[in-house]
Amino acid sequence: MLALFLPLFLLFLLVGVPVFFAMLAAPGLLLYFNGQERDVALMYRNIFNGMDNGVLLAIPFFMLAGELMNRGGITERLVGFCQAIIGSVRGGLAQVNILSSMLFAGMSGSAVADTSALGSMLIPAMEKEGYTRKFSAAITAASSVIGPIIPPSGIMIIYAYVMEVSVAALFAGGIIPGILVGLGLMIVTRVMANHYEYPAAKRVVLRNVTISPIENIAARILARLMLAAVLYPLVTKLGSFGDEMSGGATALAFVIALLVGEVLVQIQRRMMSQDFRTVTKRAVLPLLTPVIILGGILGGIATPTEASALAVAYAAILGLVVLRTLKFNELPGVLVRSATTSGVVLLLVGAAMAFKTVVSLSHAAEDLAVFIVSITSDPLFLLLLINILLFIVGMFLDAGPAIIILGPILAPIFINMGIHPVHFAMIMSVNLTVGLATPPMGLVLFVASSVSGVKVETISRAILPFLAVEVFVIFLITYFPIISLGIPKWLGFVKDADLMGPLLAAIF
Repeated sequence: MLALFLPLFLLFLLVGVPVFFAMLAAPGLLLYFNGQERDVALMYRNIFNGMDNGVLLAIPFFMLAGELMNRGGITERLVGFCQAIIGSVRGGLAQVNILSSMLFAGMSGSAVADTSALGSMLIPAMEKEGYTRKFSAAITAASSVIGPIIPPSGIMIIYAYVMEVSVAALFAGGIIPGILVGLGLMIVTRVMANHYEYPAAKRVVLRNVTISPIENIAARILARLMLAAVLYPLVTKLGSFGDEMSGGATALAFVIALLVGEVLVQIQRRMMSQDFRTVTKRAVLPLLTPVIILGGILGGIATPTEASALAVAYAAILGLVVLRTLKFNELPGVLVRSATTSGVVLLLVGAAMAFKTVVSLSHAAEDLAVFIVSITSDPLFLLLLINILLFIVGMFLDAGPAIIILGPILAPIFINMGIHPVHFAMIMSVNLTVGLATPPMGLVLFVASSVSGVKVETISRAILPFLAVEVFVIFLITYFPIISLGIPKWLGFVKDADLMGPLLAAIF
């Protein structure tokens, strides 16, 4: 009888019952009518137990950091920076939309926040430049799914919590997939821009922009330090410093990296206009946020929760003290919005953990594993089937609940077949994230419709070319594990991983 909880859950969703209540009512009713009242009590106790975990504190902190950055005018600075870089090509403002989503992803990790923040600014601007409103809404929705892929990512924190996988490994694994999605969207946009003769945007959004002396000095110093940090590994390799460097050798290599960086900065100063340099400086302090988050987590300096708290502190200081674009009387509204959004997410996590209890009681995971293996033992074909299943699920169910419900069922099956846990986590996370922009129930479609005023059906048709390239990237991630596992293995988060995968192994 308990095997009926999934169909009953879907039935509740179809008649309009909120996901939180459907996830509790479906298994609760079946347990009650099956005479398992004790299990009903256990299931509802697990709502609190599912939320009572320190790892999940990172979710409200990341949401608060994103809200502070957005309210503090950071979005406008990022858009201006992206416009300065790629705004002059045909279809440039659409490309700016995508690049802004990639940069915004490193701060909020939320597709909904991306769609709302960037959409409210860029959709009217794109329409003014000559783009159709439906295209503007579609590219905003399609690019917003990069948010939960490029770290930090709320859904990856949820996956790591449920499946007991390293958050740092998942964050590192999401970097290349997120970049691939962004590049794929840029290529499609470029092709469409040539076909439909979309206009070229202005290279710099804001002319005669100003920057305070304090921010100017801070941006100069931080830009040089970040450039030196990027050049440092190259200097150590070319300088033959050896694997084990003393403190003096490390300092010397960093000084050389600083000098090389300074030369590059001076060359850039002579090649670029004053407006371009000012717009770039205005983006330096906001772009330090993902450096704090990822540097802290991937460098082993801070846990995800600690890094998210640091991001909140930095965003608050940046908005209130340095940039002064955020006022103290605006903080209550920021906190209320963040708390409301976080409450919804954490309630879903608690309900999904209770739902997971019923999955274990019903032995549905074992039954499904036997059924899947009975279809075929070919891992290539099974990966194709699982992608189709996840894509369909993503059309109707939000990524967080879907991961908590299906992760414990599907992950053990494929891990036992030799798929690395981090690789499968990327397959599942990216697939379900793309589902946020997939008709008929994709959440960001409704957000984009609300922001743009375009009907969901219209956006659904316009978004299809972008969904096609995102599905293509999903299959690249699925059959080429090096995309997901390359950086985690390089950073030491993954040991003894097969970077080739079943497809390349079959070919070679």
